[in-house]
Amino acid sequence: MSEPRFDVSVDQNKYLPAGGTEVHAIVSVEASGGAVAAPPGAAAEVIIIDTSGSMSYPATKLRSAVDAAVAAVDTLRDGVHFAIIAGNDTARMVYPASNELVTASDATRGKARAALRKLKAFGGTAIGSWLRLADELFDAHQDGVRHAILLTDGKNQHETDEELDAVLFRCGGRFVCDCRGVGTDWKVAELRRVASALLGSVDIVADPQDLVADFQAMTEAAMGKAVADVLLRVWTPQTATLKFVKQVMPSVEDLTGRRVQSGPQAGDYPLGAWGAESRDYHLCVEVAPNEVGKELRAAWVKLVVPGGAGQEERVLASGNVLAAWTDDEAESTRINARVAHYTGQAELADVIQQGLRAREEGDLATATARLGRAVQLADEAGNDPITALLRKVVDVEDAATGTVRLKRDVAKADEMSLDTRSTKTVRTRGGGA
Repeated sequence: MSEPRFDVSVDQNKYLPAGGTEVHAIVSVEASGGAVAAPPGAAAEVIIIDTSGSMSYPATKLRSAVDAAVAAVDTLRDGVHFAIIAGNDTARMVYPASNELVTASDATRGKARAALRKLKAFGGTAIGSWLRLADELFDAHQDGVRHAILLTDGKNQHETDEELDAVLFRCGGRFVCDCRGVGTDWKVAELRRVASALLGSVDIVADPQDLVADFQAMTEAAMGKAVADVLLRVWTPQTATLKFVKQVMPSVEDLTGRRVQSGPQAGDYPLGAWGAESRDYHLCVEVAPNEVGKELRAAWVKLVVPGGAGQEERVLASGNVLAAWTDDEAESTRINARVAHYTGQAELADVIQQGLRAREEGDLATATARLGRAVQLADEAGNDPITALLRKVVDVEDAATGTVRLKRDVAKADEMSLDTRSTKTVRTRGGGA
């Protein structure tokens, strides 16, 4: 089965003024055509359901979680390896009974459904123990696409932050995990920490009845992944420094700290598994100043699939980030539209989270200023979904100037929705980005 075709394009203004040192570029990666998914035997899925005591209040919460897990199991293709974990202050197998993945078939899906229907809610919450068991289950399947879904309704009260961090460090790069919080009693920052470390998404499902559709969509997306463990390799010349690498589409995620040295002046950044999709990355390179008329390669980017089991690594696509010095002020001061757009989107995520935190702490002046700036940035970018969420938290007097008033009464679900979705980005109006 053939893989998708990967293409890399670089959008930037390469021109710097005399003495200029900072180069910005948007690297767009698109995977299209080829396989629609990995071969079934090369895909593995683990579904993790919170079964702590709070999941029984109200009782519809656990019932909806079970229905959602059933929908996910029914979405699995024949031949995919899978398992289901129940989590409270410990982790235990729901299906199969033994610590292993089984192959999806009509028979195993039926047994999984029956096991799920027997779930009871009791005990506390220790998310790290759930992920540790998932990691053990994935251990024998590291050559394929590995995906987990984690659902919780509460805070991680039965282990320390250090214990959770240790598990996240251990699991990083070993599987992708999409996280969902049901209801409003969980902590967005905590679940975002898990999703970020494991290259997954985080979102709120305020109404348990919406879990089924969400789980089905996540599983369908996972089943559509065809290539596991893609890396972005960035080489820079000896006289240059890579200041940051950020994913900026479809969400903002700073990858800078995940660099793994891969050769002289080169480092690898994990991008996770890919299907037919496109993503954008913002690179900033600091170069040594040069004389007018000089041009050089500031960075060389490659998409790489690492070798395994005796296989050599493969380069899927590549592109160049350039730097050229000019005395033409019009050229050197022109800000690339896509760079400007995504710089604004990254700022948008920051000011929303800062504003909500200030509001929670009672610093209303800071909250108003930050959320006003967020309204302004969302309006400029045409980020209509975020604008709609912001309007549930503030009354907008003038979007263009960011003039807003904080709403007195805000539903907790609306506040958490804005927080979880603050990192979701859009391309520029008219598809220019």
